[in-house]
Amino acid sequence: MPSPRTAAEDNGTLPDATPQTTEPYARELPAPEPERPAPEPPTAPTSAPAPAPPPHRVLKSLLGAWALAACSAEETAAVEDHLTDCAPCADEALRLRDAVGLLHPADPLDLDPLLRSRVLEGCLGRRPARIPVPEWAAPYDAETAKLDALLSDMGQAEWQTPVRLRWFEDERPAERRTTVAGVIGHLLAVDGLVATALGLGDPLGAAAPHGPAGPGDRTEACWQALADGRVPHATRAPWRDQSHALIRTVSFAGHGVTELAVPYGGVRLPLRDAFLDRAFECWVHAGDIAEAVDYPYEAPAAGHLHLMVDLAARLLPRALASRRRAGLAPPPRCLVEAGAPGRTLHLEVEGSGGGHWYIALDSPGALGTPDRTVAHIALDSMEFCQLAAGHVPPEETAAGQHGEPEAIRDVLFATASLSRL
Repeated sequence: MPSPRTAAEDNGTLPDATPQTTEPYARELPAPEPERPAPEPPTAPTSAPAPAPPPHRVLKSLLGAWALAACSAEETAAVEDHLTDCAPCADEALRLRDAVGLLHPADPLDLDPLLRSRVLEGCLGRRPARIPVPEWAAPYDAETAKLDALLSDMGQAEWQTPVRLRWFEDERPAERRTTVAGVIGHLLAVDGLVATALGLGDPLGAAAPHGPAGPGDRTEACWQALADGRVPHATRAPWRDQSHALIRTVSFAGHGVTELAVPYGGVRLPLRDAFLDRAFECWVHAGDIAEAVDYPYEAPAAGHLHLMVDLAARLLPRALASRRRAGLAPPPRCLVEAGAPGRTLHLEVEGSGGGHWYIALDSPGALGTPDRTVAHIALDSMEFCQLAAGHVPPEETAAGQHGEPEAIRDVLFATASLSRL
């Protein structure tokens, strides 16, 4: 073992102890820098003198804009400072503010889209014409005027808006895609059948299908003309001019033309029924256009709608017979002589333009009578019209039904078969 070390005290007096830092091995800190004098605050720039307020006449002219909250921030401040010193302007400002409150600024400033339709309907219903329009032509006159009002609110680009035309054909729904211009061309072409029957010019010209050509053939010819480069929105003027000519012609002709036959391909209708048919189709296709361009559109007046429903109800016995000839419906249960009563379906159409009809089921020449009723159908007028237009499948029609299911089915499908392109 090593010998013990000698103590420090054995060699003399100990030196004074060096003061300890907080850290055992602290580094020597540099000397602090001398304090610098604080910088003097910058001298504030001298402010420009405040602009003079606008003269009294200028501030007075701004009171109306101030009441409508249409002034800029500077103008508003100037006007409000002025109102504290000018009693006459302050009184005028209060009156203007009260007047602005009567304007209902929360309401939209745009006119009601249906205002034009209501004005037209009111004019047609109250202002007597020097040469009155026949009662059976009044629905066509009103519906073409409503559609023309819709078209006048459309921009040129909207004429190319896609529109879906729907109808019922061969026991199933059918449809065709076109544009707003194509729909007006379709109405122009089919209305041309009535025009040529009255001796007016054919809107499609000499190359248009004639003879047994039906509405579909004429429509295809018109659409082909549009595809060949005709300006789309140019269809409005010929259609409108033709509708005016039709109304003017029958108004001057009087009752002597009511039974004039109008050919619709394999079907012929008296002129008065042809006008109701054209009014119904104009309304239906105007609704198609309004739906495509998101435009509100009203139904026909109750009296006009009743005439259209009545036409569809009168055509049902003929439609039933056509379905039997095509093998789409069973043969009649019994043979009925013309004018004799036969099996009958009671058709009840509710709502605006509705009524009661008794449909002969066995023959177009049979007489429908209440005492021979075997079935009853109740439908809303709008739903009946949608069914007759081919917009609602017969299987999905929400009809109140009672009686023979076969007779009810035949009448519902016959109603849908009245539709066409």
